[in-house]
Amino acid sequence: MDTYKTIFAPSQGTYSQLRSKFLAFAAPVRTADEAMAFVAGVQKKYYDARHVCYAYMLGAARDTFRLGDNGEPSGTAGKPILGQINSAELTDIVIAVVRYFGGIKLGTSGLIQAYRAAAAEAIAAAEVVEKTVDETIRITFDYLLMNDVMRIVKDESPTVLAQAFDNLCTMTLAQRASLMPRLRARLENLREVTIEG
Repeated sequence: MDTYKTIFAPSQGTYSQLRSKFLAFAAPVRTADEAMAFVAGVQKKYYDARHVCYAYMLGAARDTFRLGDNGEPSGTAGKPILGQINSAELTDIVIAVVRYFGGIKLGTSGLIQAYRAAAAEAIAAAEVVEKTVDETIRITFDYLLMNDVMRIVKDESPTVLAQAFDNLCTMTLAQRASLMPRLRARLENLREVTIEG
Protein backbone atom coordinates (compact mmCIF):
# COMPACT_ATOMS: atom_id res chain seq x y z
CA MET A 1 0.00 0.00 0.00
CA ASP A 2 1.54 3.33 -1.00
CA THR A 3 -1.50 5.53 -0.48
CA TYR A 4 -3.23 6.77 2.65
CA LYS A 5 -6.21 8.95 3.55
CA THR A 6 -6.15 12.11 5.62
CA ILE A 7 -8.12 15.34 5.83
CA PHE A 8 -7.30 18.33 3.67
CA ALA A 9 -7.99 21.10 6.19
CA PRO A 10 -9.29 21.64 9.74
CA SER A 11 -12.96 20.89 10.32
CA GLN A 12 -15.40 20.81 13.20
CA GLY A 13 -18.59 19.21 14.39
CA THR A 14 -20.97 19.51 17.34
CA TYR A 15 -23.13 17.08 19.26
CA SER A 16 -25.49 17.62 22.19
CA GLN A 17 -26.83 15.09 24.66
CA LEU A 18 -28.85 15.76 27.83
CA ARG A 19 -27.75 19.44 27.84
CA SER A 20 -24.05 18.48 27.62
CA LYS A 21 -22.45 20.04 24.56
CA PHE A 22 -19.58 18.41 22.65
CA LEU A 23 -17.50 20.48 20.22
CA ALA A 24 -15.18 18.43 18.00
CA PHE A 25 -12.18 19.88 16.15
CA ALA A 26 -10.18 17.88 13.59
CA ALA A 27 -6.94 18.92 11.90
CA PRO A 28 -4.35 17.40 9.57
CA VAL A 29 -0.98 16.91 11.34
CA ARG A 30 2.35 15.26 10.47
CA THR A 31 3.97 14.80 13.91
CA ALA A 32 3.05 14.03 17.51
CA ASP A 33 4.29 17.49 18.50
CA GLU A 34 1.94 19.11 15.98
CA ALA A 35 -0.96 17.00 17.26
CA MET A 36 -0.31 17.88 20.91
CA ALA A 37 0.17 21.57 20.04
CA PHE A 38 -3.26 21.49 18.37
CA VAL A 39 -4.82 19.90 21.47
CA ALA A 40 -3.11 22.49 23.70
CA GLY A 41 -4.50 25.26 21.47
CA VAL A 42 -8.03 23.90 21.83
CA GLN A 43 -7.59 23.58 25.61
CA LYS A 44 -6.40 27.18 25.81
CA LYS A 45 -9.27 28.52 23.70
CA TYR A 46 -11.90 26.54 25.64
CA TYR A 47 -10.26 26.92 29.06
CA ASP A 48 -13.67 27.03 30.76
CA ALA A 49 -14.69 23.56 29.52
CA ARG A 50 -14.65 20.66 31.93
CA HIS A 51 -12.91 18.22 29.55
CA VAL A 52 -10.88 18.37 26.32
CA CYS A 53 -10.34 14.80 25.15
CA TYR A 54 -8.43 13.77 22.03
CA ALA A 55 -6.95 11.11 19.79
CA TYR A 56 -4.48 11.22 16.95
CA MET A 57 -3.18 8.78 14.32
CA LEU A 58 0.05 9.26 12.38
CA GLY A 59 1.96 7.66 9.52
CA ALA A 60 0.99 5.88 6.33
CA ALA A 61 1.13 2.53 8.18
CA ARG A 62 -1.31 3.98 10.78
CA ASP A 63 0.78 2.56 13.61
CA THR A 64 1.47 5.68 15.70
CA PHE A 65 -1.41 6.88 17.82
CA ARG A 66 -2.25 8.35 21.20
CA LEU A 67 -5.41 9.23 23.05
CA GLY A 68 -6.40 11.11 26.17
CA ASP A 69 -9.53 11.02 28.36
CA ASN A 70 -8.67 14.24 30.25
CA GLY A 71 -10.51 13.29 33.42
CA GLU A 72 -13.40 11.38 31.85
CA PRO A 73 -13.77 7.73 32.97
CA SER A 74 -11.07 5.61 31.30
CA GLY A 75 -11.97 4.50 27.78
CA THR A 76 -15.05 6.71 27.43
CA ALA A 77 -13.56 9.57 25.39
CA GLY A 78 -10.19 9.06 23.65
CA LYS A 79 -11.02 5.50 22.61
CA PRO A 80 -14.30 6.30 20.80
CA ILE A 81 -12.62 9.30 19.12
CA LEU A 82 -9.80 7.02 17.91
CA GLY A 83 -12.43 4.49 16.86
CA GLN A 84 -13.94 7.03 14.47
CA ILE A 85 -10.51 7.81 12.99
CA ASN A 86 -10.03 4.06 12.45
CA SER A 87 -13.52 3.58 10.98
CA ALA A 88 -12.78 6.28 8.40
CA GLU A 89 -9.31 4.73 7.78
CA LEU A 90 -7.65 8.12 8.29
CA THR A 91 -4.13 9.02 9.40
CA ASP A 92 -2.07 12.18 9.97
CA ILE A 93 -5.08 13.54 11.86
CA VAL A 94 -5.88 14.78 15.36
CA ILE A 95 -9.36 15.23 16.82
CA ALA A 96 -9.99 17.13 20.05
CA VAL A 97 -13.46 17.11 21.61
CA VAL A 98 -14.45 19.81 24.11
CA ARG A 99 -17.21 18.90 26.59
CA TYR A 100 -19.37 21.40 28.37
CA PHE A 101 -21.23 19.59 31.17
CA GLY A 102 -24.98 20.17 31.10
CA GLY A 103 -25.71 19.11 34.68
CA ILE A 104 -26.98 15.61 33.90
CA LYS A 105 -24.58 12.66 34.09
CA LEU A 106 -24.49 10.66 30.88
CA GLY A 107 -23.08 7.41 32.24
CA THR A 108 -20.32 5.39 30.61
CA SER A 109 -22.28 4.31 27.53
CA GLY A 110 -23.68 7.83 27.07
CA LEU A 111 -20.19 9.35 27.15
CA ILE A 112 -18.85 6.82 24.65
CA GLN A 113 -21.78 7.53 22.32
CA ALA A 114 -21.39 11.30 22.65
CA TYR A 115 -17.62 11.40 22.00
CA ARG A 116 -18.02 8.97 19.10
CA ALA A 117 -20.81 11.08 17.55
CA ALA A 118 -18.92 14.36 17.98
CA ALA A 119 -15.78 12.93 16.35
CA ALA A 120 -17.89 11.48 13.51
CA GLU A 121 -19.41 14.95 12.92
CA ALA A 122 -15.95 16.54 12.60
CA ILE A 123 -14.87 13.84 10.13
CA ALA A 124 -18.09 14.18 8.13
CA ALA A 125 -17.45 17.92 7.80
CA ALA A 126 -13.89 17.38 6.52
CA GLU A 127 -12.67 16.93 2.97
CA VAL A 128 -10.93 13.54 2.89
CA VAL A 129 -7.99 13.32 0.48
CA GLU A 130 -5.83 10.43 -0.66
CA LYS A 131 -2.07 10.94 -0.62
CA THR A 132 0.79 8.80 -1.84
CA VAL A 133 3.65 7.47 0.24
CA ASP A 134 6.75 8.98 -1.35
CA GLU A 135 10.42 8.07 -1.12
CA THR A 136 13.26 10.54 -1.64
CA ILE A 137 16.66 10.10 -3.26
CA ARG A 138 19.53 12.47 -3.92
CA ILE A 139 21.55 11.99 -7.11
CA THR A 140 24.93 13.42 -8.02
CA PHE A 141 26.25 13.36 -11.58
CA ASP A 142 28.65 15.03 -13.96
CA TYR A 143 27.26 17.91 -16.03
CA LEU A 144 28.00 15.89 -19.21
CA LEU A 145 25.23 13.44 -18.16
CA MET A 146 22.62 16.20 -17.86
CA ASN A 147 20.63 15.23 -20.99
CA ASP A 148 20.48 11.54 -20.03
CA VAL A 149 19.41 12.29 -16.46
CA MET A 150 16.80 14.86 -17.52
CA ARG A 151 15.31 12.41 -20.04
CA ILE A 152 14.73 9.89 -17.22
CA VAL A 153 13.32 12.59 -14.94
CA LYS A 154 10.95 13.69 -17.72
CA ASP A 155 9.84 10.07 -18.41
CA GLU A 156 9.35 9.03 -14.77
CA SER A 157 7.94 12.37 -13.51
CA PRO A 158 9.27 12.42 -9.94
CA THR A 159 8.87 15.63 -7.94
CA VAL A 160 12.08 17.67 -8.05
CA LEU A 161 12.60 18.91 -4.48
CA ALA A 162 15.97 20.57 -5.05
CA GLN A 163 18.56 20.91 -7.81
CA ALA A 164 21.95 22.52 -8.33
CA PHE A 165 23.73 22.47 -11.68
CA ASP A 166 27.47 23.04 -11.90
CA ASN A 167 30.37 20.87 -13.07
CA LEU A 168 28.98 18.40 -10.53
CA CYS A 169 25.18 18.43 -10.44
CA THR A 170 22.82 17.34 -7.67
CA MET A 171 19.08 16.71 -7.65
CA THR A 172 16.76 15.63 -4.86
CA LEU A 173 13.81 13.67 -6.21
CA ALA A 174 10.63 12.37 -4.54
CA GLN A 175 8.69 9.53 -6.14
CA ARG A 176 5.71 7.40 -5.18
CA ALA A 177 7.04 4.35 -3.32
CA SER A 178 5.69 1.81 -5.84
CA LEU A 179 7.35 3.68 -8.74
CA MET A 180 10.71 4.38 -7.06
CA PRO A 181 12.39 1.04 -7.98
CA ARG A 182 11.98 1.78 -11.70
CA LEU A 183 13.34 5.33 -11.36
CA ARG A 184 16.26 4.08 -9.27
CA ALA A 185 17.04 1.26 -11.76
CA ARG A 186 17.06 3.63 -14.73
CA LEU A 187 19.38 6.05 -12.94
CA GLU A 188 21.66 3.20 -11.85
CA ASN A 189 22.03 2.22 -15.51
CA LEU A 190 23.79 5.54 -16.10
CA ARG A 191 27.38 5.12 -15.03
CA GLU A 192 28.83 7.91 -12.92
CA VAL A 193 25.50 8.69 -11.22
CA THR A 194 25.68 8.44 -7.43
CA ILE A 195 22.40 7.71 -5.63
CA GLU A 196 21.86 8.37 -1.93
CA GLY A 197 18.73 7.43 -0.01
